[in-house]
Amino acid sequence: MLWGIAMKICIYGAGAIGGYLGVQLAQAGADVSLVARGAHLAAMRANGLTLLIGDEQRVIQPRCTDTPAELGAQDFIIICLKAHSITGVIEQMLPLLGAHTRIVTAVNGIPYWYFYRHGNAFEGTALESVDPGGRQWRELGAERAIGCIVYPATELEAPGVIRHVYGNNFPLGEPSGETTPDVENLAAMFVKAGLQAPVLDRIRDEIWLKLWGNVCFNPISALTHATLDVICTDPATRALAKAMMLEAQAIAETFGVNFRVDVERRIEGARKVGAHKTSMLQDLERGRPMEIDPLVTVVQEMGRLAGVPTPAIDSVLALVVQRARIAGLY
Repeated sequence: MLWGIAMKICIYGAGAIGGYLGVQLAQAGADVSLVARGAHLAAMRANGLTLLIGDEQRVIQPRCTDTPAELGAQDFIIICLKAHSITGVIEQMLPLLGAHTRIVTAVNGIPYWYFYRHGNAFEGTALESVDPGGRQWRELGAERAIGCIVYPATELEAPGVIRHVYGNNFPLGEPSGETTPDVENLAAMFVKAGLQAPVLDRIRDEIWLKLWGNVCFNPISALTHATLDVICTDPATRALAKAMMLEAQAIAETFGVNFRVDVERRIEGARKVGAHKTSMLQDLERGRPMEIDPLVTVVQEMGRLAGVPTPAIDSVLALVVQRARIAGLY
């Protein structure tokens, strides 16, 4: 990357989170392109992209397209799609890849590159539930990946209009744990854009800390239609969530992950979020494909690899997959 030339960043999947990043990064001076589709793309082409933060309105006129080949090679591609959608767009993404392009996985759950530079017996393992046939690993390249955890909440209020709800933290990290010029430059651009972007030397610990809640609260909420406060307060669903979390913790620790909070504190943190509908419940209600494999199935798959039994996860997974299939969303 040459100093004096704007950093070229393609946001692949410029919905609520991707659009938020796009506005912030563009206003900070990055050369931002947005890949989107449908009514949202049409609205951005006609009226620009509007970000609402509190009482403030920020508007950019971004380069946006549903044909990524128009954009050319990028310095960074930030993937903001649901993880289960990535394999279906690999061909469209390939023209964005130059010799030094890095791919930033701003996705929920376990990313395709998880066992790249992992340093244990499972080094180089592709996870079938998130990367069917290992295509992302081979074609996008595990060596290009930079991890990113998404903590903010945003909403697509209308086509071309995104509302920021809370948070601005996007921890970043190389799979190897090294602090490279690429991850430092990206973090500096995020900070310039008014975001928090700590560079972590153990990015997988942070991936699991977020996944720890998603693996249980998302499917339980999709099955019960309960909000987080209800799931965490009702003794029976709280106990079920805890059982699933303890199974997930045993798996993660087998692969060397350290949890910096205990399970009760993590559940309490979710309870304090209040009457919040999880993303999986929102998808079910809105008739959108449910993000089951990257949040739940992959934990079961890693449990099989580690030889850790997962009876609670197995039961809830069976139920939520059937719920999604009946709704035509799996």
